[in-house]
Amino acid sequence: MALATVASLLIAAYCGLKLVPIPPALLRPPIQSIALLDRNGIPLREARVAERFSRELSLDEVPRHVIDAILAAEDKRFYRHHGIDWIASVRALLAGLRQGRIVSGASTITQQLIKISERRPRTLRAKFIESLTALRLEQAWSKDQILAAYLNRLDFGNLNIGLAAAADYYFGKPVSDLSDAEAAFLAGLPKNPRLNPHVAPDAARQRQETVLRRMRDNGRLDLARYERARRESLALRPPGRRFRAPHFVELVLQQPIEVPRTELKTTLDFRLNEQVEKILRERLAQLREQNVRNGAVVVIDNASGDVIALVGSENYFAPATGQVNGAWAQRSAGSALKPFTYLLALERGATPATVVADVRTSFPAADGFYRPENYNRRCYGPVRYRTALASSLNIPAVKVLLAAGGPSALHERLRACGLTTLDRAPEIYGLGLTLGNCEGRLLEMTNAYASLARLGEFRPWRVLSDSPSSARQYSRPELVWQIADILSDNSARTLAFGMNSALRFDYPVACKTGTSTDFRDNWTIGFTPEFSVGVWVGNFDGSPMREVSGVTGAGPILHTVFDYLHANYGTSWYRTPPQIVERNVHPLTGKLVADSDARGVREKFLPDHLPPAETPADYDATGNVQLGPEYADWFDSAENGLRSQTVLALARGELRITSPLPGSVYVVDPDVPSTRRIPLVVNGGSRMKWESESLACQSEPGADFALAAEGEHRIVVTDLTSGRRAETWIRIRSL
Repeated sequence: MALATVASLLIAAYCGLKLVPIPPALLRPPIQSIALLDRNGIPLREARVAERFSRELSLDEVPRHVIDAILAAEDKRFYRHHGIDWIASVRALLAGLRQGRIVSGASTITQQLIKISERRPRTLRAKFIESLTALRLEQAWSKDQILAAYLNRLDFGNLNIGLAAAADYYFGKPVSDLSDAEAAFLAGLPKNPRLNPHVAPDAARQRQETVLRRMRDNGRLDLARYERARRESLALRPPGRRFRAPHFVELVLQQPIEVPRTELKTTLDFRLNEQVEKILRERLAQLREQNVRNGAVVVIDNASGDVIALVGSENYFAPATGQVNGAWAQRSAGSALKPFTYLLALERGATPATVVADVRTSFPAADGFYRPENYNRRCYGPVRYRTALASSLNIPAVKVLLAAGGPSALHERLRACGLTTLDRAPEIYGLGLTLGNCEGRLLEMTNAYASLARLGEFRPWRVLSDSPSSARQYSRPELVWQIADILSDNSARTLAFGMNSALRFDYPVACKTGTSTDFRDNWTIGFTPEFSVGVWVGNFDGSPMREVSGVTGAGPILHTVFDYLHANYGTSWYRTPPQIVERNVHPLTGKLVADSDARGVREKFLPDHLPPAETPADYDATGNVQLGPEYADWFDSAENGLRSQTVLALARGELRITSPLPGSVYVVDPDVPSTRRIPLVVNGGSRMKWESESLACQSEPGADFALAAEGEHRIVVTDLTSGRRAETWIRIRSL
């Protein structure tokens, strides 16, 4: 009867245990930190989650000697009890009674796992609940499941949760590579902050020796292994964690990740990134006296859009500004956007030989008129598109934009090429958009150039190797090839930069500089078929540099980066498209001349984009090129270096209205009175009379102007001396 009663009670207890809930935290996978790797598997950083570093591992990944060390330190009868070690409990109780205080604990690994998973106040009631829950867990889970969960949730100090994180942090190796001595050292660390080896190395070492003795006494180490482990010198890693390519990693962590992952393989080439960091640091040190304190570099693999190098500042840990990511910060774009303007012009039928008048010109603008200057404040008269783009002339760029669709067309194209910073209406930027009066990010601008490197194929940049990448063709490849050809032409840029600037390479590279107002920002961005490289140099606080332009600041950095890429990865150049033909053109008219004509220069064209042939009307009786009335002021100035080759044809030419230009759109701001005056300027006459059926035209000493009114208007000018007439039309609207 008694036996039956005991049996019934045991059965009831067993069944009753099933009603005890298992802590919800144990039913979920342990929270894990995120390991970030470069494209070749080199660790960059481990990003902590919930303020801890943790990495899950299976029990199969834990060698037997490591398990033996953990059991020796925490629960040598783990595989023989059912959640409570009654022998250890009685021993601890007797020792406590003898000493009058708690001398040793008796919690099993199972009980500790419950305690880790469900925090409670340390009371007898809590201890009782933990014991019941431990019995229930042993009933539901296998021993290996319990041990694996314990090893993945145990706190090893210094924010390391789990054995895998601890092995990496303290010894820089996986658990599978731990020696007996290292395993015993780690096994002794949990639950006791006083054993932090970086603070109390002697105490941690004493605890390790205790664990080794227990392993020997438990029969898990023979005498030879024990002595070898005891004498082994431990090579602890210094405090701290891997913190490589910090700006790049921060950018990766900002990307949306749909499926939580414990490992992120990035696109970065860490060894290349190290070299780029070194190049940037060394060059900035040479520019200190010119008040240059920071810079950033981006390298993109063109085939994939992968960001393979990204350095956001000289030193991430520098006070105040080191953590600013110069590759992502918005800065004034300068002239780096001009290639996209010229591409629009080529798409509309222009050619590299099309001639534009590099003379001072007033353009309509929201505040009255816009009068850009070239970088060196000098004008060169008639210049071909090739020279104007390669030498980064500002006035021609504005005229080219006006002929290529205006600010709206360029705004749309830049947005299509990934520039997200253009968040205002095109008319707000106006014609100055081609000169970079907007803000841009180095990463996005470099990726826009990568689309040029792909000959008109846009592909989003990416920092994760498995991110989807779709391509979109936005221009004819042969037209973009012409832009690349111009940007790689060192002779064409000689006008502005000389023959031996930092943009001259021993191998083909297409590149373009940009410098913002007052030398606050300078850029150089370049590409080969394989790589696009972007460099920004400046100061994060916006203070100006001292006479440092794109070619002297960012240019040498780009050159050195490309030299490294060329030597270590290899670069090539494009095959000439089969459609391209070469012809002789006159350098000042851009028109076709005979192949035997010594005056001619070679230029590359598409068969359907050939310029017209020269005619006798292009020259005077002595063979000099006849220039139109828009060149009048320039022709008589000291800037004119072409007097021996040109003649001004104003007397026989037509009147030419230079302001307002046909189709100009004026925006009138009621709060800015100057916007109501539309400047009226004409070349080629003497006594002029301005008229309009819908606008009032007025004159003051030295200035003619029309008073703005909303709508579309026709304006006519008449030369009262010769009777010649010219007309233009404009649109005016109010803000």
